Amino acid sequence: MSVLVGLIVMLGMLVVVPMGLRLTGAHELDRVRRLWPLFAVPGAVALWLPRGGPATILAACYALGAVLLALHAPPRLLRNLAASETSAVTPTEIALLTALITPSIAAIALVAERSGHTLFGFGLGILALTVPHFHFAGFAAALVSGLVCRVVDSAAGRFAALSVPLGTLLVLIGYFIGDWAELAGAVALTAGMWTVALLTWRSIRGGQRDRITRLLLAASSAVLVVTMVLALSWALGEATGLPHPTLTWMAATHGLGNALGFALCSMLAWRRLRNHTDHEGRTA
Repeated sequence: MSVLVGLIVMLGMLVVVPMGLRLTGAHELDRVRRLWPLFAVPGAVALWLPRGGPATILAACYALGAVLLALHAPPRLLRNLAASETSAVTPTEIALLTALITPSIAAIALVAERSGHTLFGFGLGILALTVPHFHFAGFAAALVSGLVCRVVDSAAGRFAALSVPLGTLLVLIGYFIGDWAELAGAVALTAGMWTVALLTWRSIRGGQRDRITRLLLAASSAVLVVTMVLALSWALGEATGLPHPTLTWMAATHGLGNALGFALCSMLAWRRLRNHTDHEGRTA
């Protein structure tokens, strides 16, 4: 399982996060995006070293980049509050702010795990799985829900953009207070991701003429239906004691499916959508 988790985390560090930062369209993130390989490559190397000093130092390099990314969230929030007449932040913006913060949670867990020390009472195995969770269920899911809401400005779009950050937060809280809170987070996250899948299938995929883009959007939607059922079954089993998949099985199915089928396909599709939009703008 450790090899599979390492490969999934590498995909998040080296591909999903920098692609996602470009998709935000936020120019203030350009510098950290350009510098991201300087942080992500050491973090990726740390995954394959034995626990200890060198791995911890390299993981800390990644944590530095993730914290620099998270530091963009407070001033962005303040700017949005200052610009809003109602002093309310839009669901799309809440989703984006969540995406900016969640890699730092993953990075802190990575530093602790690579150093061989527990964190807040969590063992090394849970810390190792926290790293991919907050890259994909955190960063990628929040970002994509925000992008969907930006295009599909409806009650369903706003629900998706709010429930994904809420579910991510509840899962994090559940780490500390118990399995039932984590189950509530899984329910909220699943509801949000299924809404993202539905809107992607109906409203975004259906309007595309490019076959590859349509296939990527279809794959990301279909995968979410299956992987989130697995997430619910695991969280329900943990809370109630009912039979449920093992962590190894979850990594090989839920984790790999979300990484390749949802996150990577979504990022590639949204990049093609953005390039198509940019091309139309230049043509006009």
